[in-house]
Amino acid sequence: MPSEVLLRERHVLAEDLFVEIVIWRVPRAVRGSAHSFKYRLALVAAGRCVLRYDNEAGKGDHRHVGDVERPYAFASFETLISDFWSDVESWRRTAK
Repeated sequence: MPSEVLLRERHVLAEDLFVEIVIWRVPRAVRGSAHSFKYRLALVAAGRCVLRYDNEAGKGDHRHVGDVERPYAFASFETLISDFWSDVESWRRTAK
């Protein structure tokens, strides 16, 4: 089974703020992850990535908030999206 794009979205939230979400189903888990998804969810403000969830090969599931990288406990496709949008809203509240 080849990789399959499940979600590819770009949401413009303001003139200089957007979200980009790309999630694939992969035939086998990415090294460091224990599920069949490869993903990249990012919030970009004024040309700078300020929030990102991803599972880069070898690093496993993690998230970046500014310059800080922390592990992320992947539970499900739906939870990933919900957690990301919750962090987007938190970032937007504190960025004002």
